[in-house]
Amino acid sequence: MRELLDYQADQIERVCLNHRLPVRVAGGTVTPRLVQFRLCPGPGVKLSRLQALAEDLALALGAPSCRLQRQADAMALEVPRADSLGTVRLLSLTRGLSSPPPFTATLGLERQGKPLLLRLSSPEVAHVLIAGTTGSGKTELARSMIISLVMSTPPERLRLLLVDPKGRAFRAFDPLPHLVCPAIADVAAAQARLEGLVAEMERRDRLGISEPRLVVFLDELADLLLVGGKAMENALARLVARGRECGVHVVGCTQRPSAGVLGGLVRANFPCRLVGKVASVEDGRIAAGVGGTSAERLAGRGDFLLVVRGEMRRFQAGYASAADVRQVVAELAEGRWPVAGMVSQRAAGTKATTKALSPPLPGFLRLIKM
Repeated sequence: MRELLDYQADQIERVCLNHRLPVRVAGGTVTPRLVQFRLCPGPGVKLSRLQALAEDLALALGAPSCRLQRQADAMALEVPRADSLGTVRLLSLTRGLSSPPPFTATLGLERQGKPLLLRLSSPEVAHVLIAGTTGSGKTELARSMIISLVMSTPPERLRLLLVDPKGRAFRAFDPLPHLVCPAIADVAAAQARLEGLVAEMERRDRLGISEPRLVVFLDELADLLLVGGKAMENALARLVARGRECGVHVVGCTQRPSAGVLGGLVRANFPCRLVGKVASVEDGRIAAGVGGTSAERLAGRGDFLLVVRGEMRRFQAGYASAADVRQVVAELAEGRWPVAGMVSQRAAGTKATTKALSPPLPGFLRLIKM
C-alpha cells in the first residue's frame, strides 16, 4: 500500500509539472473508500487551473474519476480506492448503532468509515432535497432514509406520507404502521393530500403542537411539479416555508434541480441537500445551493455529498435490498421492533396506533390527529 501511495503522489506531481503547475503532495489520509491527498500549490498557481486537471489526474492514477476540493491553505484530491469495501449494508449499519435518537435517518458511511446520521428534527435540517442523475442512487437513498427512520422512531411519534408517481419506489412500504395511507402514485391524489397537510400544519400552528412528526417523501419531485402545476408548487412551497415549526418535514428526490422546474421559493427552503453524481458543474451548483462541489465527478451508485450551511461531507449511502425492506416492514407490521431503543420509546409512549388511522380522503385531518 505504501509503495502505491508513493507512486500515486509522484504521478500527481508529474502531471501538474507537465502543465507548468508546481505542486507538492504533502501527505494525505487513507479511508476505507478513497485516498485523500493533500496538495500544496506553489506561488502563483491558480486553483482553477489545478481543478481543470481532474481528468488528467484520474487517467494518470488509473482511477475512474477524482475530485478536487479546497481545504484551508491547500487542496484535497480524493481518489477512489480500487480495493474499497463493497456495498454499505443499511440494516447492519443501523442495528449496530446504540439507541439512535428519534427522527434520525442513517445516511451511510463517511470517508473515515464512521456512520453518518441525519436528524430531521434538527433546525439545520428540517427539509431535505436529494438530487442526482439516473444511477446516482437517489431513490435508494430515500428508501434507506425511510427504513432507518421507522427503525428509530415508533409510529406514535412519526407518520409518513409517501408520493411515488412511478409506483415503484415506495410501494413495498405500504404495510408499515407509520404510513398515513398507502404510497400515492396519482398526481391529483398527491396534490389533495399535500393541500390537506397544509390545513393540518395551520391547525398545529394554532394549537402550538409538533408531534407526531409528519415526513413527506416525494419521488420524482420535478415531474410532480411539472404535472401538478401552480397548485402543486404552492402547496409544497407553503409546507417547506412553514412546516418545520409544526413538525412537518419534506424529503424530495429529483434528477432536475433547476430553478425553472423547482422554483425559487421551494429551493430556498431546503436547507439540507444530499447530492449525488450530476451531469454538469451547473447542475451541481443548483443541487447543492453552493458552488465548488465537484459533484459531477462523484462516482455514482451511492456516492453522495451532504451539504448543510455550505459545509460538505462526502459519504457512501447505505443500501437496503428488497429483501431487507420486506424484513423490516414485516417486523414492524407485526409489532416487532428491529431496534432496541424503539422498545423503550414505545414503553414511554401511548397505545400503539393501527391502520385504522388511514381512511381515504376526505378526513385527512382526522387521519393524522393523535
